[in-house]
Amino acid sequence: MDDASQSRPPRPGDEPGAVPPADVPTLLVKIFGKDRPGITAGLFDTLAAYGVDVVDIEQVVTRGRIVLCALVTAPARGAEGDLRATVHGWAESMRLQAEIISGIGDNRPRGEGRSHVTVLGQPLTAESTAAIAALITGAGGNIDRIFRLAKYPVTAVEFAVSGAEPAVLRSALAPQAAARGVDVAVVPAGLQRRAQRLVVMDVDSTVIQDEVIELFAAHAGCEAEVAGVTAAAMRGELDFEQSLHARVALLAGLDASVVDKVRTEVRLTPGARTLIRTLKRLGYQVGVVSGGFTQVTDDLKERLGLDFAAANTLEVVDGRLTGRVTGPIVDRAGKARLLREFAAQAGVPLSQTVAVGDGANDLDMLNAAGLGVAFNAKPLVRQAADTAVNVPFLDTVLYLLGITREEVEAADALDGVPTTP
Repeated sequence: MDDASQSRPPRPGDEPGAVPPADVPTLLVKIFGKDRPGITAGLFDTLAAYGVDVVDIEQVVTRGRIVLCALVTAPARGAEGDLRATVHGWAESMRLQAEIISGIGDNRPRGEGRSHVTVLGQPLTAESTAAIAALITGAGGNIDRIFRLAKYPVTAVEFAVSGAEPAVLRSALAPQAAARGVDVAVVPAGLQRRAQRLVVMDVDSTVIQDEVIELFAAHAGCEAEVAGVTAAAMRGELDFEQSLHARVALLAGLDASVVDKVRTEVRLTPGARTLIRTLKRLGYQVGVVSGGFTQVTDDLKERLGLDFAAANTLEVVDGRLTGRVTGPIVDRAGKARLLREFAAQAGVPLSQTVAVGDGANDLDMLNAAGLGVAFNAKPLVRQAADTAVNVPFLDTVLYLLGITREEVEAADALDGVPTTP
């Protein structure tokens, strides 16, 4: 043991694992400059000669520049001046700058109410970042930490915020997000964010880029008629079930072999494979619910390794579509019911579910889930959901769960998967 350590008088909290009391003198040592190997070890080797204890450490490297902050207990009485001179001398020898600030105790306690605020931009401008930060402050929140989750295909950063309840933050940020050209998600902090989850997604215009009924209609030569029924439903003249029956009736007589053709025409949304592959690696369970047809969703379940899939079923008799569907209709209420059923089968509480969708018939499901994500949705859906993503990459949902692009790519590299959406 060195002399400085022997000469330091015992302090309250010296027992192993104890937190230094608020009245213990501490030093904040800040080192910044060009990054190179050995800086962290060198700083703490220098401090070790004075027998100080480490209270907190924070290190960030951005474009080759390091900022290293160490909060340590003050050395024995009379040794602080020597410590300062030694640290400054070491920093100069490393071509770094040093700043040392005296104080008392640890960091101030974080305020009640803790959240992760994820901001997505394409690009993320300084103006929008300033606006989001100001809104967080205006809602009573304090930004404790910021770090980048992804740099492409969108820029995603996460703010760790304390002092404001998640619901308050969401109310303050959501109305301004679209106007600022960014997507903002507010998720409560805590262990639940790391727990196993169930993610359930809509299919048409969410997991895939297409509307399946329109793919079938193209083969039946009735695209215009189907589009007309869809427009009537959008105007509120037909509910979902009515519009479904009306559109499916137009497919009557179509040869069932068209199912295979439609399956080949389905285009996955960019990032869909990456999202599902990563969620499965993490032990999440993943499902889809659709107002479309099992003839397509069953194929997606097999191709993508999904745990659950549910949709309407086109009736086939003597090798042709009858223009009817069989079984219970998967509509707006049906999607929420299936979310609950999937959660029960998966053994996941509803609070740990994530639902992703784009249409009005997804609203009940989005509202029932622990986190509802509106993906490139209509304004009504964006306003009702917990958060909205308005970029064409489905794997951006990963960032809302705190998963970084680097972690995704590192896992893909280990498995030999190309780093593409």
